[in-house]
Amino acid sequence: MSYLEWAEAQVAEIELLTSMFPSQEELELTDQLALAELRSYVESPAGCPPASRPQFLIKQKLSSAGTEGTEIILSCAYPTEYPSVLPDITVRSSGLSRAQQAQLQADLKKYLMENCQGEVCVLAAVDWVKDSLQSLLAAISPKKATPSSVAQEAFSRLWIYSHHIYNKSKRKNILEWSKELGLSGFSMPGKPGIVCVEGPQAACEEFWSRVKVLTWKKIMIRHREDITLDGQGDDGRPAQGMDSLRKFSTFEEAMFDPHGSRGNHMDLGQLYQFLNEKGCCEVFQMYFGIEGR
Repeated sequence: MSYLEWAEAQVAEIELLTSMFPSQEELELTDQLALAELRSYVESPAGCPPASRPQFLIKQKLSSAGTEGTEIILSCAYPTEYPSVLPDITVRSSGLSRAQQAQLQADLKKYLMENCQGEVCVLAAVDWVKDSLQSLLAAISPKKATPSSVAQEAFSRLWIYSHHIYNKSKRKNILEWSKELGLSGFSMPGKPGIVCVEGPQAACEEFWSRVKVLTWKKIMIRHREDITLDGQGDDGRPAQGMDSLRKFSTFEEAMFDPHGSRGNHMDLGQLYQFLNEKGCCEVFQMYFGIEGR
């Protein structure tokens, strides 16, 4: 990328952030002159690129149960060559000790290096930090289990759709996170990308919270199935156990006769047969709007 392309990407991202965080309580530009010079250069690139680049603070408060009011501050600065190089982002939070803050900072750097090289990524960093901090604070202050909470343990199956899954790092994360969280299912790379995870509801939600903050062109939960394990079924008989509800025994990356110029399109007929064998062929129509055969 050229100096002009770097500058254009930076100005475009700041405009996006300003629209997402319109108040100064959420987004504080600490170097207005640098931003003005950068905009001037983008509008009239004949001159020399500005020596300094924008710096700003993004301030967010958590709102989930048990973390209400916990503040996060991300101090951000653009290197000249961003987004070809990563931004400088420092995280501070009132809810963490110095050691926990250092670990969160190291994990954020690793996440950015693995998933955001060459792309604007401040918004993705904000979402990742919020999700990670909520999980960390929940682990620090676990809620005491009550009979009612145990009774409401639930099983979930998430059917996730992505515009495409090519990136080797993302594919590795999907496999490793599903194993770490004890989930079964499958992922189909290529275009489109499909991921199914099933298991304890909390583990499925944790998997989704990690996956959704990676850099995607488009990703969504197309369909979900939730079953409450409350001791007995609707007919009065004992409810099924967690593992008996699984349609997949493990988690695997599934390939169905890859073809196309980049080898990134799968044989949808084979995908349908695979889903049919697992007893969930009805999902095919939810994904593609047609009945398989």
